[in-house]
Amino acid sequence: MNAAFSHYLDVVAVLAKKDFKLRYRNSVLGFVWSLLNPLAYMLILTIIFSVLLHSSVPNYGAWILMALLVWRFFQVATSQSLSCILSNPSLVTKVYMPRTLIVLSSNFANLIGSTLEFVGLLPLILLLGVPLDIHILFLPVILVIEFVLVFSISLSLASLNVKYRDFSQIWEIALQLGFFVSPIVYDESLVPSNYQFLYSLNPITRLIQATRGLFLKHQLPLPSDLLVVLSITALFFVGGLVVFSILQVRFAEEL
Repeated sequence: MNAAFSHYLDVVAVLAKKDFKLRYRNSVLGFVWSLLNPLAYMLILTIIFSVLLHSSVPNYGAWILMALLVWRFFQVATSQSLSCILSNPSLVTKVYMPRTLIVLSSNFANLIGSTLEFVGLLPLILLLGVPLDIHILFLPVILVIEFVLVFSISLSLASLNVKYRDFSQIWEIALQLGFFVSPIVYDESLVPSNYQFLYSLNPITRLIQATRGLFLKHQLPLPSDLLVVLSITALFFVGGLVVFSILQVRFAEEL
């Protein structure tokens, strides 16, 4: 049992390392692009909402950067998981291993990337006037929780995209909607009170609030907030396993 578990960990590590390297192969700037992307969005959105529309949110640049980094992890990881089975047909047809490891390794590569993005942009956060304290040590916990959420959703996405190749287009639309129903460019206090409870069920909303709390308010997230995220994640995980288990039977035929 321990030997098998250790072997599977090695498989995930090897696949994640390969996946991470392939993303920046033949790129002049390499990983720097991962830092420039949220930086460019931050500058554009700060100009639009803070300068032109006069947002009342203090330190809007740092405020939105926190949300963009959380959202980028979710967006990139789930989007790339759509093709992780399709792009590894030999692992499906010729190698005996749990196929969920293919999805897990893709998400793990993005966890590494997201962690490096936070670390790489720490100097910018300081330049934006955000003092750092011991509370940021809780950031890895938030990233791990988001990683589990991403993996749970990716199980369904990866398997559905094998069966229905246009599912990636559906998810792209869903992500565009998700960007605006999450408190990325606006404060959640603007949401009408009648919809506050429904709005708070969005796990990304809670993760963004938790991250902003660590950096901007120097406070840990409430246990109730984390419990909501974990509960919703558990539902996605169970649903993802069910969908993946049903559809993986025909993976070899569909590839």
